[in-house]
Amino acid sequence: MSSVTSTTTDQDALLRAGIDRSLRHPVMFFLTSGAAWLAVSILLGVIASAKTHHPSFLAECAWFTYGRVFPAHMNALIYGWGMQAAFAVIIWLMARLSRKECSAPGTILAAGHVWNLGVALGVMGILGGHGTGMPWMEFPAFAWPVLLISYFAILIWSFIQFRVRPEGHVYISQWYLLGAMIWFPWIFITANTLLHCLPGHPVMGAGINAWFRSALLFLFFVPVAIGTAYYLSPKVTGRPVFSYSLAKLGFWSLAVIAPWAGMQKLAGAPVPYFLPYVGAAATALLFIPTCSAAVNNLRTMMAGPDTLASSPSLRFTAAGLVGLIVLAISAVLLNLPGSTLPVTQFTLSGYGFDILAIYGVFSLIMFGATYFIVPRVTRREWLSRRLIKMHFLFSVYGTIFVAVVALFGGLLQGAGQETWQNAWSNYARPYAVTITLTWGLILFSNVFFFIHLTLMWLRLGRRSSHPTLLVSQHHTSSPHGEEGDIDNAGPGHAHAH
Repeated sequence: MSSVTSTTTDQDALLRAGIDRSLRHPVMFFLTSGAAWLAVSILLGVIASAKTHHPSFLAECAWFTYGRVFPAHMNALIYGWGMQAAFAVIIWLMARLSRKECSAPGTILAAGHVWNLGVALGVMGILGGHGTGMPWMEFPAFAWPVLLISYFAILIWSFIQFRVRPEGHVYISQWYLLGAMIWFPWIFITANTLLHCLPGHPVMGAGINAWFRSALLFLFFVPVAIGTAYYLSPKVTGRPVFSYSLAKLGFWSLAVIAPWAGMQKLAGAPVPYFLPYVGAAATALLFIPTCSAAVNNLRTMMAGPDTLASSPSLRFTAAGLVGLIVLAISAVLLNLPGSTLPVTQFTLSGYGFDILAIYGVFSLIMFGATYFIVPRVTRREWLSRRLIKMHFLFSVYGTIFVAVVALFGGLLQGAGQETWQNAWSNYARPYAVTITLTWGLILFSNVFFFIHLTLMWLRLGRRSSHPTLLVSQHHTSSPHGEEGDIDNAGPGHAHAH
């Protein structure tokens, strides 16, 4: 029996090594180029934030007016960093969970270069004054078909791997990843077709744009983050998912509720009266899937407190899950029709909510996945525990200041809108200054993250015969822990029949 078990373990190790080897270049390309775009986005965010309280900053350069630099900041964050981090994690996790090597790494890599070209041209188009003026869709119209074709070329192989996988369980992490992979083209094609190819009344165009922003957030970025957390939590701790019933509730409630959210952005606009309130109610009800997923994963992590304390992957993931709970509470508090919804509609609160979701939830979990995946695909250990710790501290505290200050600063700013004797900017200035300084600190940490990641891609990290991450010297990993590499982390690593 022991010899059979040993043989099976050796075969699994060879299979995992083959999967990692087949995806090393695509995964590292997406993570490294995404990290570069993250640094660019944060730099643009610093400039945009500085101009809100110091309008003369870079005023002599038309490319850096607020109306151009702010949308460039958000689109670089979403399509440059967010989408590419998601690509890296999706293709690696789907290959691992489907137990299939990637058969087309060259195609994925080529499509990744095309994606980056589309993002670069789009950001340059915005800065050059050719943006569309539609939030999160400001790229010139030529960019979206390029991005869509690249998307299909990158992720079609993950669909194929899932389809030809050996018969067995479908893990809950695969549910979320497959959902995100299917929902994104539906959202992207629908919005861009209706706004660029079949334009109608501008008011309804604004409604479609508002729906797109919400759907992209809750039907792509949040599912990818939750699916990744459902992989890392049981994988690193070696414990089963706390509650599979809660995992199923979270997935299906997200799938049913999220498509209805978004139209609350049009409260007070000349649209059918019920639409903004349906959107507000749906956004508030997203408390159910987001909190259920966050609590389920955190309870799973708490089953291994020593591992949680020593694992960089789990620390980042846990911080992202706490951010998910804060996001759920914010979704309720900011969308109360009789009080906060009309007050915060034109304030910093919307920006704070977006940053909390994209950086405080999605990005933190992607950082955790990066610290887990990269040593496995490069067969190298991270160079510096100190750099990882610094990255964690700056990211978490930066998220707290940027998102929470913007959220609650927006509430006070909204209350000041009714005081017409005072300048509106007076209520926002202290918060804008804080956001600028905080983005500067986050930029500092992410530049080092990019350098650290690039050195790992060049395989300059410490050589290791096992794909490990840095842990406490006094911590001994179990076979299922972070130093182990077993994809089936117990029967509760949620499966579906």
